[in-house]
Amino acid sequence: MNRGTVVTEALDLLDEVGLEAVSTRRLAKRLGVEQPSLYYHFKTKKDLLAAMAEVAMAPHADAPLPSPESDWREWFLENSRSFRRTLLTRRDGARLHAGSTPTGDLDRIRSKMAFLVGSGVPERDAQMAMLAAGRFTVGCVLEEQADVDAPHSEDLPDGVPVIDHEEAFEAGLALILGGLERHTAGGKGLRERTSGPTPP
Repeated sequence: MNRGTVVTEALDLLDEVGLEAVSTRRLAKRLGVEQPSLYYHFKTKKDLLAAMAEVAMAPHADAPLPSPESDWREWFLENSRSFRRTLLTRRDGARLHAGSTPTGDLDRIRSKMAFLVGSGVPERDAQMAMLAAGRFTVGCVLEEQADVDAPHSEDLPDGVPVIDHEEAFEAGLALILGGLERHTAGGKGLRERTSGPTPP
């Protein structure tokens, strides 16, 4: 048994029983080992969940970085779509990601930010837009994965539409991008627009 095996089995367990039911006791039984032996690889359950989140995010983390000639608007949309697709590949994927602290690749984040800034997006706007899009995506997937018993249209009161999760995600993402485009076209960054007199 090695660290990779533990994480793989833990993710399979997650898909089977959901995040609430994942425990070191249950995982140890699945692996055919005593529970304390897991602590050789992970000191706490939080450490295990962080490793699970990092591995679960690999499809998004390994996606190609934008090239200098890429259209930053198209990339911004696809980056968020890739994030959403990856969160949806695992049961409770959004909760796993939101409730842990995966280390991620800081060089990739810097590359993405440098691409946006190099494309003419003010740095502060780029930072806030990426943060907003990320949190919006996690929130959308949290709702989608919690909506396992989605009502049919005939079960809803008159005038209340059934939510199409992908359609709602795309609409919200377009609004975030639209705001970023307007800020960029305006020629002033968020820091300039929101800065006031220096407090005494």
